[in-house]
Amino acid sequence: MRFPLPAILLATATVALSGASSALADSSISSNWAGYAIHRSGVRFRQVSASWRQPSVSCRAGNQTYSAVWVGLGGFNETSNALEQIGTEIDCGASGRALSSAWYELVPAPSNTVNLRIRPGDLISASVTVVGHRVSVKLGDLTSHHTFSRTFNSTVVDVSSAEWIVEAPSECISATACQTLPLANFGTTGFGVVSATSTRGAVGTVASRNWDSTAITLSPNGRRYISYRGSGASAGAAKPSKLASAGSTFSVTYTTVMVESNPFFAGRRSSVAAGYLEHPGR
Repeated sequence: MRFPLPAILLATATVALSGASSALADSSISSNWAGYAIHRSGVRFRQVSASWRQPSVSCRAGNQTYSAVWVGLGGFNETSNALEQIGTEIDCGASGRALSSAWYELVPAPSNTVNLRIRPGDLISASVTVVGHRVSVKLGDLTSHHTFSRTFNSTVVDVSSAEWIVEAPSECISATACQTLPLANFGTTGFGVVSATSTRGAVGTVASRNWDSTAITLSPNGRRYISYRGSGASAGAAKPSKLASAGSTFSVTYTTVMVESNPFFAGRRSSVAAGYLEHPGR
């Protein structure tokens, strides 16, 4: 997802898997996603939905960190060129103040802010529905009883996967150079009432036999940071719990890991457009 900042843009990048062979595994490592994705060859999805509590974040002045919670269709497969998603954002500004918002994005188009006031602790429900090239996004704040919904005709869509994700967003200094931002300490975020519907009408949770699932752990080791404090520093990471309630609930918990080498613009810069998938080795 993208948010305007001075001279830069934020962007949601599709999941960067630890290797091409991991796409069909039961678990995977990503530099920016944590949660679950469902997928199977020949299966296409029409709808994804869930609910969660807007997290609170631990902030301190001078330490800008970022996090997003969302549901979406597409973006998981290595060949994906689109992602339809809606969710909420909770960041830490330079002053140490928490900044809470809502947004939607139809990658490769930029994200758009949803005109809802979202507070930490609010119960959120969200869904994405795609029929043909018609995309409907909906987000409700069940605590304040306000709802946003919008329907679009999108030239490019991807319905080969469905996701429930906590993300470290990315910062873009141009349309083709993006870096993952430090993850905010969001504590634990729980997804509930998790559901997906295939284009053939099969309805199920993450654990449904109608598709395969991948648990995704966010690990920043080797990530290229915009801001970084040097070798041996701790960095934000996140890990999903095991599935519960027949796959309809799980949580994602913030943790930290040690970054062993300085990833500040290490190696080549990202050459993919904002919001697109970049696999290691490309």
